[in-house]
Order: sequence, then C-alpha cells, then structure tokens
Amino acid sequence: MERRALGKGLGALIPEKTVDSAVHKEEIVYVQSGQIKPNPFQPREDFDPQSIEELAQSIKEKGVIQPLLVRRRGDNYELIAGERRLRAATSLGLKEIPIIVREVSDQDSLELALIENIQRESLNPIEEAHAYQHLMDKFKITQEKISEVVGKARVTITNTLRLLKLPHEIQEEMKKGRISFAHGRALLEIDDANHQRRLVQDIISKGLSVKELESLIKTSRPKSIKRSIGHLQREPIVAILEEQLQHALATKVRISKRKKRGHINIEFYSSEDLQRITNIIKSGLPISREENK
Repeated sequence: MERRALGKGLGALIPEKTVDSAVHKEEIVYVQSGQIKPNPFQPREDFDPQSIEELAQSIKEKGVIQPLLVRRRGDNYELIAGERRLRAATSLGLKEIPIIVREVSDQDSLELALIENIQRESLNPIEEAHAYQHLMDKFKITQEKISEVVGKARVTITNTLRLLKLPHEIQEEMKKGRISFAHGRALLEIDDANHQRRLVQDIISKGLSVKELESLIKTSRPKSIKRSIGHLQREPIVAILEEQLQHALATKVRISKRKKRGHINIEFYSSEDLQRITNIIKSGLPISREENK
C-alpha cells in the first residue's frame, strides 16, 4: 500500500521503488560530482552565497552527511533535492558525492524538491508561490492536493498564491526578506499598486510591524475609498459576517451594504479555486423537497 504524503518528509510522497541493478532499496552510492545535473524544476530561485559558503565549511569538516536525492538520466543523474549541498560540495572541489537514486516523474521531482525546501524553511514566500503555481499550471494539481503534499493548511496555500498579484518590485522585496509574508498579505487589501509601493517604502524605512501596517492601511486609504466606506455606513455585523465568510470559503470576501440591499464579492484565483468555492457553497444548500423524495 502506498504511503500518503502529509508533509511528513521526502519519503512520504512516493513509495520506495527498486531501481536498476546498481542501486537497490535506495542504497547510498558515490558518483562523480560532474555526473549530477541541476533540477529544472528547482523551486528555489536565489541561492545566498554566504549560506553556501557556511555549508561548504561544514562539509569540509564533516563531509556530506545527507546524500543528494537524484533520478537517473542516461549515464548521468538529475538532481531532485539537495542543490545547496551540491553547490557547496562543488565549491570545495569534491570529486565524489553520496546520492540516493529514485525513479520519479517530472511532477514528483518538483513535489519532492518543494517539500525539502519547505521543510527546511529555505524558500521565500514568492519562490513558494511560484512552485505552487507551476504545479497547478503544468501538472493540473489542485490546491487541496498541494495542501496534503506540503502539510500546510489550504488557506495558507491560497494566501501564498495571492502574493503573485503584488507588483513585481514588491515581490522582489519579499524575496530579499525586507518585507514578510504577513506584510504582503496585508498589502493585498490595497487595490492601488502605487499605494502598495508607497507602503512598502514605509515598511522598509520605518521598520513597520504588521500591526502598524494594518493600522496605516486603515487610516491612509485613498479619499475615494474613504468616501465609499462612509457612504455605505458599514455596520459592525457586516464586518463579522464578512470575516465568517472568508474563514468558511478560505478566500477574500467583501460585503457592500446600502440600506437593505447590497452585494457580496467573492474572489477566486483559478478555475479550480472557483469550483472549490462553488462546491463549498452548494454543500451548504438545503435539499429541496423534490430531491428528498
């Protein structure tokens, strides 16, 4: 019986398989470092030179303790997980590197690389979002499945993907670590990209916390938005219902109420996300008398 992945480790995603006669039961073997090629599905986009140098020093003293995970490609191997170790070992001029060979598909290769990076907390939020989006676009993986694979809540996957709606330069600041995931999520409450950029400058220059940013967003909205909110005379119960809907649907929801009338705006980020939200709403509908007969 195959083991199901719930963010429990690299081995949890794919069952162990017997590969060719050279490697059985995923035993550790040593190969020439030049035989190992980069992973084209590597989710990490940036590698910190200082971090690689520190890892190289550790390898110099203790060796490569954890083998690289690879898959066979002709006479060579393609890296699945362990690119930081490979880069560090290569910088030291190591001729042989320990590996474990596993036969996996392109999709599994990306999932395994993603799991390793997330478990090591080494991906920034934008790299993580790009990896999720790639899984969805190329392999038609649902957000529910991604949630199971990486062991994160479904709403976290959705919120991470939403970061890709931010302007490119703000995404770059997140990749550099100058603003956090929580900062980015708060910025998504602003529709004006230029307003978002100005707030990012305040975050960086003034060292604003997330709570300070949220407070600033409330008090520095464009006048047109302020007038709109005032005109609609937002009631406390509306804010409560809005929050409840967001929690239930795991997406952004806005309720606009004018006297006894109004409308509900529910955001979705893909066809699969739309279907998910639709299913949640439909599952809460009462069964008609005809259906109950």
